[in-house]
Amino acid sequence: MKKKKVIIIVSALIIVAAIGLGIYFAVENSGFKKDPADTEELYRQNVAEAGYKNTPETAIPQTDIYTLIDDHFRSPLEKGKTVKKALVIGYDGCRADILAEIQDGESGIKALTDNGAALNLAYCGGVNYPEKNTQDTSTAPGWCSILTGTWADVHGITGNDITKTMDTKTLFTSLTEEKIIGSAAFITKWAGHFSRKNATYLDEKTYCEENSLPVSFVKCSDDEASFSYTMEELAKDDCSDFIFSILEPTDSAGHGKGFSFNNPVYKEAFKREDLYAKQLIDAMKSRSTFAQEEWLVIITSDHGGIRTNHGKESIQERMTFLVADYF
Repeated sequence: MKKKKVIIIVSALIIVAAIGLGIYFAVENSGFKKDPADTEELYRQNVAEAGYKNTPETAIPQTDIYTLIDDHFRSPLEKGKTVKKALVIGYDGCRADILAEIQDGESGIKALTDNGAALNLAYCGGVNYPEKNTQDTSTAPGWCSILTGTWADVHGITGNDITKTMDTKTLFTSLTEEKIIGSAAFITKWAGHFSRKNATYLDEKTYCEENSLPVSFVKCSDDEASFSYTMEELAKDDCSDFIFSILEPTDSAGHGKGFSFNNPVYKEAFKREDLYAKQLIDAMKSRSTFAQEEWLVIITSDHGGIRTNHGKESIQERMTFLVADYF
């Protein structure tokens, strides 16, 4: 009887261990793909802890970023400055709540807030949460709304894999065509922007080339290459006046392991791109001509995410952020 009891106990322990390993590998493999703890309540709590000056209810439209950039270049130069420049660093797929993870150290966002910049919540999707979005909370619609200052009812990009017509021009084209700026550079690794069939800015790239507009459309192999190219651009004496560089560690981590504040892989991806941004800002400030230049620096996102995707109407997908500062 005792032997039978021992066998039962051992068998039970083996089963428990097997279940435990199964749960571990399920979680490990799912990568927070179905994170029940990623609730709206927790999301709002983390957003509040991040230090935003506004709330989800008073979030600003991401289209306002267009106006911020356009006004910067069209306004008079400050005394002692000879040229205006702008650096926009995009954190693709970066949720607004993850900014609660920012700590002292190598942070691009903190480099701006420590200099006096405010941290603002923004929204994508055409209308603010909780209204049903009028365009996908996805990459192409988000960045296109930022670059054109309009929503999909005007620019036509309701989702990915739609080519924008030239009825609505981006800042790259309008600012160079009007000779407001001398040059612009669009740096990204995602082929969906201008490097494949049905890419968003395929016609705009062709338009710039045919009209000899000084806009560089740079497709990089990965995030490291995008970062390196942007660093090299900032190191040039005659760097582009308008640099728009998109980094994608958070989007890649979200699609692979899950868009979640609880996901350590997603957190590390955020810290990686935030470190990239800090180094880019440092490179800008190290320019030999920096004292004569009037810079606008913006860090923002196109959309958030939930589980392993985005595009819908949850608050986790709808909220983005904006931090902007002048140097």
